[in-house]
Amino acid sequence: MAKKVFRAESKRLLDLMVNSIYTHKEIFLRELISNASDALDKRYYISLSDESVSFDRGDFFISVTADKDARTLTVADTGVGMDKAELEKNLGTIAHSGSFNFKDENAPKDGVEIIGQFGVGFYSAFMVAESVTVRSRAFGSEESFEWHSSGSDGYTVAPCDMTEPGTQVILKLKADGDDEKYGEFLEEYRIRGIIKKYSDFIKYPIRLGDETLNSMVPIWRKNKNELTQEDYDRFYQDKRYGFEKPLKTVHMNVDGAVSYTALLYIPAAQPFDFYTREYEKGLELYTSGVLIMRKCADLLPDHFAFVQGLVDSADLSLNISRELLQHDRQLKLMAKRIAEKIKSELLSMLQNDRESYIKFFELFGRQLKYGVYADWGAHKDALQDLLMFRSSFEKKLVTLDEYVSRVKEDQKYIYYAAGQSAEALEKLPQAEAVADRGIEILYFTDEIDEFAVRVLMKYKDLEFKSVSDEDIGIDAAPGDDGDKDLFEAVAKELTGKIKEARASARLKTHPVCLASGGALSIGMEKTLNLIPGQEAPKAEKILEINRDHTVFQTLRETFKTDADRFARLSRVLYCQALLIEGLPLEDAAGYADDVCGLIGG
Repeated sequence: MAKKVFRAESKRLLDLMVNSIYTHKEIFLRELISNASDALDKRYYISLSDESVSFDRGDFFISVTADKDARTLTVADTGVGMDKAELEKNLGTIAHSGSFNFKDENAPKDGVEIIGQFGVGFYSAFMVAESVTVRSRAFGSEESFEWHSSGSDGYTVAPCDMTEPGTQVILKLKADGDDEKYGEFLEEYRIRGIIKKYSDFIKYPIRLGDETLNSMVPIWRKNKNELTQEDYDRFYQDKRYGFEKPLKTVHMNVDGAVSYTALLYIPAAQPFDFYTREYEKGLELYTSGVLIMRKCADLLPDHFAFVQGLVDSADLSLNISRELLQHDRQLKLMAKRIAEKIKSELLSMLQNDRESYIKFFELFGRQLKYGVYADWGAHKDALQDLLMFRSSFEKKLVTLDEYVSRVKEDQKYIYYAAGQSAEALEKLPQAEAVADRGIEILYFTDEIDEFAVRVLMKYKDLEFKSVSDEDIGIDAAPGDDGDKDLFEAVAKELTGKIKEARASARLKTHPVCLASGGALSIGMEKTLNLIPGQEAPKAEKILEINRDHTVFQTLRETFKTDADRFARLSRVLYCQALLIEGLPLEDAAGYADDVCGLIGG
């Protein structure tokens, strides 16, 4: 019989498709099973259109057969089949899709889902096969034909002896090499694993011998009233999303401009690599029950990267590999709706199951704060009501709304203190004046906290104010200006280290503290210092000294009588302020010498 050449494409295109488009060679089995499912759907469509044609689902299935001796793998279906012209048209032209044309030319009917769209999935078989044979008999035809090809050199079509409608795709696997072991695709355990991974929810039975390998009815396609939380939890663990029961399960069924089903989980434990660059966010993406992407990052914003789960839709536009998703309007609509749903479910958890929400926030709250800060604050309004911070009043996590509900009548700001722990912040000297007025203070203990609220700027018309800011917005008299020369002398001694020295209006019992004089706070400087490989910018520091403390009296006494002792006292007070802030000493040995000099003097 005469060999025919592929009508539209060259060896280069086939080589590109086989070697470049598909990331994993195991994909070929998913593609062949998807094509078989399409063929069964087409036959079902005929039964809906023609009352004389029956369709008994029990008679329609996909079978996979491995013959190790012959080194062949066969995927067969009892679907609509193809006649000679269809074999040449569908398989003789790379990137021609019978499935796509069928869906385009026929009105949709209930239960019909055509997965294939671009017709190249079949050719993925050549990634693992040295030759491919397709035997097919079209439904309603008395003839059957065999298509055969060994690659881009062409193909043949000849009559064969099939007795029932359907299609058989027979792969003669390549010989094993040093780097590739094609024989693995003849092992039953490998076949089971691939089908379970990619095609578990194809709605027709996929058989290996007498065993059906796929579950056929995905949990997310069942009605919610058919499912218990135990069902959802079991699926969560079966999918290896996590070992513990999830904190929250969200089951969405959406109809509209794009229709899809989503099953989302909020984990009860943090992935070990969650706050690392290696963590990969995303939802599993299915189309008509076939896995397209293991991690579709575009379906989740970064601030909800902790969400696990999947999305299934028949409405997506896929590119030729089925592995890469176009950034189309449908995907953006899905992502937007999913983000809104996640937020509403978190708010519901906050309001109705606070204990679970606090557990969630302790695990993933930092991610929400990063979301406020990221993208120049684009998501701040969506996330602000989900934030929690430890309260000086409650001694536990509270929301911004709860803080605002308790503000004093004349209070102008939401006050916060930033540091390593709530315990340390309770003793922070700068907080004394605010705390003495009975004002609640939020404790910021995550590095991102202060950056996030700088982006928020305010909440319900109240601006955020650090207790360490130069002006804390509380009227207090530091005293007269009789010591102006003294403070100027302290500042001169500490030239290059502080912006100025002044009497403190906020200190009550502590001798000294640092205040921030510019947009960059001292806490932010500490965070930026943690970034390796770069020199962090410095905050403007103001040294405040408590004029009512005994140490100030000593400082005043030495100001005009002992210049050396005055200088030592100034440096020691500055170093003490640094230590209180958790900042490193610039000259630890010098500090020790100054302390010893004062003690000995």
